[in-house]
Amino acid sequence: MSGTKKKLVIKPFRPNAQWDAQKAHGIWNALSSAIKEIHKEHASDLSFEELYRNAYNLVLQKHGDLLYEGVSEQVKQHLRAVGETVAQASDDELLKVIDEAWRKHTTTMVMVRDILMYMDRTYVQQQKKDNVYNLGLKIFLSEIARHPQVKDRLLELLLKAIRKERGGEVVDHGLIKNVLAMLVELGVSYNAHTREVYQQDFEKHFLGATEQFYHSESQEFISKNTCPVYLEKAEKRLKEEELRLARYLDVSTEPKLITIVQRELICNRAEVLVNMENSGCVAMFKNEKLLDLQRMYLLYKGVDSRSPSMKTLSYIQTALADHAYTSGQRLVKDEEKTKDPVAFVDAILKLRDRFEKIVSISFENDKNFERTLKESFEKFINEDSRCAQYLSLYVDDLLKSKLKGMSEGDVEEQLGKVIVIFRYLHDKDVFENFYKEQLSKRMLSGRSVSEDAEKSMISKLKKECGYQFTQRLEGMFKDMAISVDILQAFSKSKYAERPSKDKDYVELDAKVLTSGFWPTPQLPPCVLPSQMASLAESFKTFYLQNHSGRKLVWQCNMGSVDVKALCFKKRHELNVSTYQMCILDLYNRSTEYSVADILKITQIPKEELKRHLISLSMPRYRILRKRPEDKGIKSTDVFVLNKDFKSKLFRVRIPLVTISRGPSSGKHSIPLAVDEDRRHAIEAAIVRVMKTRKTLDHNTLVAEVSRQLSQRFTPTPQVIKKRVEGLIEREYLERQQDDRRVYNYLA
Repeated sequence: MSGTKKKLVIKPFRPNAQWDAQKAHGIWNALSSAIKEIHKEHASDLSFEELYRNAYNLVLQKHGDLLYEGVSEQVKQHLRAVGETVAQASDDELLKVIDEAWRKHTTTMVMVRDILMYMDRTYVQQQKKDNVYNLGLKIFLSEIARHPQVKDRLLELLLKAIRKERGGEVVDHGLIKNVLAMLVELGVSYNAHTREVYQQDFEKHFLGATEQFYHSESQEFISKNTCPVYLEKAEKRLKEEELRLARYLDVSTEPKLITIVQRELICNRAEVLVNMENSGCVAMFKNEKLLDLQRMYLLYKGVDSRSPSMKTLSYIQTALADHAYTSGQRLVKDEEKTKDPVAFVDAILKLRDRFEKIVSISFENDKNFERTLKESFEKFINEDSRCAQYLSLYVDDLLKSKLKGMSEGDVEEQLGKVIVIFRYLHDKDVFENFYKEQLSKRMLSGRSVSEDAEKSMISKLKKECGYQFTQRLEGMFKDMAISVDILQAFSKSKYAERPSKDKDYVELDAKVLTSGFWPTPQLPPCVLPSQMASLAESFKTFYLQNHSGRKLVWQCNMGSVDVKALCFKKRHELNVSTYQMCILDLYNRSTEYSVADILKITQIPKEELKRHLISLSMPRYRILRKRPEDKGIKSTDVFVLNKDFKSKLFRVRIPLVTISRGPSSGKHSIPLAVDEDRRHAIEAAIVRVMKTRKTLDHNTLVAEVSRQLSQRFTPTPQVIKKRVEGLIEREYLERQQDDRRVYNYLA
């Protein structure tokens, strides 16, 4: 081995000799023959590796133009011949023939594309030409899809097939899908895919035909069918079009197609359908056609969700509002219903349940429909101020009897329904006024079915209107609880009367009530029987010793007494009011008294005395007999003890008659006590606002005061203005000199 090292030499690259035109054409001829064989479906005999290498070399040797133009011309010649064959096909076969031609074309062009892949990556991009596959699509479009004898026939056959399907005939969905997919794929523009061909050659014509079809069909449907049947047909057609979209139409057609169908079948007929006589919304409301109403709601909602400007649901909302208001107003004007407050409110609750069911099921608890229903009920309920009193009477009936035996869940449900109606009331203070009176009677007479139910109702009212609304009501419960403790302490004290053989034992059950909480007006005390008067005085002494600085006033008009009656043929125990007890006690000394004598001895207020005497002389409970037996009570009338009184019951409750004055003096009248409270509340709100703001214009002040008082009642601007004038006179406020509509607060 020689020790001499060889020198490494790097020689410059020596490129292959450039191909001349003759050699390039020779290579192209070989490729051309191969492409012809591919078109003849003889591709299995070819060497794709060799063909790829030849195409690669042609591009590498700068003969890309020859290759691209040659391929373009050869594909064009082939498709031109195919186009003539397709054009000769009959109408029955055209769709199948063109589908077959398309299938073969895409298969062959994929093979050609694979051979010319290098040309697509280099030459085509450099020259900004269509790649081979897209080139083939454009040629197929011009030579076959838009062939003069193919284009119009193809469109008509597609539209005809869809018309047949709409008419109930069976069509080849797969074939239609392939042809439409072909039109979609033929939409190419310099390596970018669009749907222009699909839209121009099919979609715009299809949509126009669809609009015309459904315009005519909707006219026919609405002239021959009821509203529910029309809606069923419209729903069916929409589902068919959605299925058609899924089967063969391009996804881009979906919004356009559904919008046209909705517009022609639903939107253009929306108002007519809602107001259709004997079958529109009113008829469906009356007959509780929940599924038909739900169908209408969903169809209209579909329109509005696509085209918010249409607002077709507003037609249903208007119909709901009008029918709910009309139905409620009919109840308010029904003299038979309004005679019985409990039946009246029960009818309103049933009406509300019926409409709530419609909103819940048919309108899927849509917030707009819930608001519409609320506004309609508010409108008719607040047109008559008696509704507030009637609702309180209904609650009174519930808590005195109807809730008896109900489970806790049922009680909550019933009270919850009442609260829904209560929310509709603007005159909540009127409700509070009557509710407070009835609550006091229930508590003092012990006629409430459940203390838990009472507290639950107050809790619900407190949640709705706040602490101030229920402050007095809660104070009444506290008084009752404290009274139990006071009475227990009294019974153990030295002042309490003990059972004795020498005289009858009278058991005292006194309730100490805070005057500010309880609504019953204070009446002058009557003259109690001696034993009762002594016991009352003992209790008063006991109480004042333990609660200095307080004052006790006996409210005899609010009490009740159990009296042993030994004067009749059969022994009875009578449950009577305190006034009735005072009257009956007189008959221990004589068997008859004139009204004037009873009035003088007992000192019961005259009107109350008349009411209690009537109660004692009613035919069913005739403890006393009146002479003469005419209507009305005069001072000279005489009441005689009826010793022939008898009853199957041992314990007999003598009910106290109610002097009927009507629920109120008129539909829009407010009780005087409530009116007085409102006057103070408005003035207090004005002062609160002005004290905070110092200076305020009239309109802003009215708006702010109305907002603050809306939880209890809605004052009118005229009433607020009147109260402002009163505060100006009393120098709480003053007007600005330069602007009389602006007020200043005077500290």
